[in-house]
Amino acid sequence: MSILLSVVIITFNEEAIIARCLAAVQGVADEVVVVDSYSTDRTVAICEAHGARVIQHAFAGYVAQKNYATAQAQYNHVLQLDADEVLTDELRQSIQQVKANWSAAAGFMLKRLTNYCGTWVRHGGWYPDRKLRLYDRRLGSWTGLLLHEQYNVAPNQAIGELTGDLLHYSYTSVEQHVAQLNRFTSIAAEELALRGKTRVTPFHLVLKPIWKFVHGYFLQLGLLDGFAGLSIATISAWGVFLKFAKLRTRASIHENLPH
Repeated sequence: MSILLSVVIITFNEEAIIARCLAAVQGVADEVVVVDSYSTDRTVAICEAHGARVIQHAFAGYVAQKNYATAQAQYNHVLQLDADEVLTDELRQSIQQVKANWSAAAGFMLKRLTNYCGTWVRHGGWYPDRKLRLYDRRLGSWTGLLLHEQYNVAPNQAIGELTGDLLHYSYTSVEQHVAQLNRFTSIAAEELALRGKTRVTPFHLVLKPIWKFVHGYFLQLGLLDGFAGLSIATISAWGVFLKFAKLRTRASIHENLPH
């Protein structure tokens, strides 16, 4: 059956990149809904200039924010994008075909191709980075705790896959990558603590980071991506150490607090 599609995007201070995302959904979206966390730059003005319906909503965590945004859509079929993502022409055509004849699938996977400091990364486990982003909101929801949110459909529902890449413009500098890593590892450590996983050993602090580098750079051929592959593998390994080091510090502080 033919369907109408809502494109949903959550934003916060995205003035440098949001126009590119919005321009690429023209002709695909039957409406664009932007849920903004009270940006202090020109994000809202840019979105409205592109015809988007903007809703202000305080950031409640990635899972809650994306579920809230999905609920604001006018139509049940939703394409969720991040501000730093752009549809390719091939992916646009694939979405149009699905819109014209939506099957029994509850959702569709998109292959995400990431640009890292100017290099398209095709190895190291970064491609194809499949994400379920096109879905019937009646048959699933966003799940997760604090980090690594994902869309899950109800049991026994079919999931398809679209052709064409979703371009992901991630980090423009190593400094940006390191700053994001520092923030995300703090959240990841908190999430582990909430799950009750507080035990940290030399295995976590030494062997797991080494394995992360070896796995990404050698076994998943990150070395074929040149400097980008080396940078990703090294910083990712450092991230594993940071996550567990922060978790250990957090646990130690908690144990030493007066009771």
